[in-house]
Amino acid sequence: MLLRLSTLFVRTLREDPADAEVASHRLLVRAGYIRRAAPGIYTWLPLGLRVLAKVEAVVREEMQAAGAQEVHFPALLPREPYEATGRWTEYGPNLFRLKDRRDNDYLLAPTHEEMFTLLVKDLYSSYKDLPVTLFQVQTKYRDEARPRAGLIRGREFVMKDAYSFDVDDAGLEASYLVQRAAYEKIFTRLGLEYVVVAATSGAMGGSRSEEFLHPTAIGEDTFVRSPGGYAANVEAVTTIVPPEVDASDAPAAHVEATPDTPTIESLVAVANAEHPRSDGRAWTAADTLKNVVLAVVQPDGTRELLVVGLPGDREVDLKRLEAALAPAEAEPAGDGDFAKNPVLVKGYIGPQVLGRAHTGDETAIRYLVDPRVVAGTRWITGANEPGKHVFDLVAGRDFVADGTVECAEVRAGDPAPDGSGPLELARGIEIGHIFQLGRKYADALGLKVLDVNGKQVTVTMGSYGIGVTRALAALAEANHDEKGLAWPAHVAPAHVHVVATGKDPAVFAAAETIAQELSAQRVEVLYDDRPKVSPGVKFADAELLGVPLVVVVGRGLADGVVEVRPRVGGEAVSVPVAEAAQRVVEMVEAL
Repeated sequence: MLLRLSTLFVRTLREDPADAEVASHRLLVRAGYIRRAAPGIYTWLPLGLRVLAKVEAVVREEMQAAGAQEVHFPALLPREPYEATGRWTEYGPNLFRLKDRRDNDYLLAPTHEEMFTLLVKDLYSSYKDLPVTLFQVQTKYRDEARPRAGLIRGREFVMKDAYSFDVDDAGLEASYLVQRAAYEKIFTRLGLEYVVVAATSGAMGGSRSEEFLHPTAIGEDTFVRSPGGYAANVEAVTTIVPPEVDASDAPAAHVEATPDTPTIESLVAVANAEHPRSDGRAWTAADTLKNVVLAVVQPDGTRELLVVGLPGDREVDLKRLEAALAPAEAEPAGDGDFAKNPVLVKGYIGPQVLGRAHTGDETAIRYLVDPRVVAGTRWITGANEPGKHVFDLVAGRDFVADGTVECAEVRAGDPAPDGSGPLELARGIEIGHIFQLGRKYADALGLKVLDVNGKQVTVTMGSYGIGVTRALAALAEANHDEKGLAWPAHVAPAHVHVVATGKDPAVFAAAETIAQELSAQRVEVLYDDRPKVSPGVKFADAELLGVPLVVVVGRGLADGVVEVRPRVGGEAVSVPVAEAAQRVVEMVEAL
């Protein structure tokens, strides 16, 4: 395949796009692989499509090798299946909704569980038909509130989604492990470093859930690892619950004046200065019970307040909270929320007036606590009066929460839930996610088959997704330098970039011959045959475009040689013109 830059639909840029935050976004736009059409929506140009097709090919080959069969669904879907599973509402504002001319509701699919389920229901009715795994590579749509980082978080993106269908849980486990192994092969072939971490299922539902994350400092996901091998998305980390405390000798709770202490830091300072501990130890933020007021918004728009109690040395992690409350979203309460609930004294909120279990009032504000707040623990917390806090307030004796919630920030050094050592934190890009969905969608849509005994049983499902365009962005993040992209050979838009420099017709003739000989041997060639472009511009474009090998035909031609340069690593070598094509073929085969 021979591509000529003189006719190729591409325009490189010397300046970074104004909205680009990360290297992959900057370089893919500057190199003419993609162009912005709207926030979070991109047009794919010829070079970008070539890379995307190669990434898709790896995904398809490994999915088919794992026994999955490819289908293809429309992106425009009717409302009814999503209504049946509850996701028409649960997806909330992230769903693109529209109506046809007859006023029927449709959506642009964010994912296709419902349609796969209905397809199998339509065609299969017996255990003899199962197991089966189907997949597609298709464009998805999600109305992200804050699209960012180019292809990493967009509103339109390409995803591979696969679904397994089994008669029983043992079959689901087997199908899940097959897909898990296929994912490891896919990301290994793509050359993407990955970490498999435990994850939450969120709005997808189901039991077991794992993410494949590409570690990178610009990643949106935080994950943890321990020396003993524990790995989890931060949303899935569980707290080691301390044992209950014997508080039989604890003094009665007592209210003390703590003027001008609306923050934990100011409270600790006043407590140590005016109310020192009897045992001589200084009060710390960990001795305080912070009560954070949040607004929980359900997908249907219903809004209610929630107060979360947690040790004062921790902050609420909204992503962890939303994972616990899915499909609801959460946000800090506003001034209007406090105005409507005068029982909440900002900066001095205590649990004494909170919780339905504690107050016996079903209309009371719901109160959930961090798992560390166990029975018998003593706290300094708000007295629900300005300038006052209560000391020695004992959990289980003086207040009762409505339940616990995992929403406190996870910090480096926290113990791993499985006892495998202290956690370290890292960031990554989610490139794959696999779920054991179980029977949620089959139940909702009536997918049943006859088992070996002739009885109807509900099919159990697995779901397996890869962000194809996100994986491409991850490859760009992992393979670039200050000059431009540096693609691995197996995904590069071409294997060799032939550059003809200068004005001598002999140079262009030699470059043309080399390019044609390489193409004849099935080497993919990008040939810079532009006649009136300076060598400096051509070299800059070659570095920006990121093809693995660059063949320079120029001044050395007078001595009968051309120069071959690896895009990154290795030294440039001079090769006789007559041997150039064969030597380059050998280099390509060694990539």
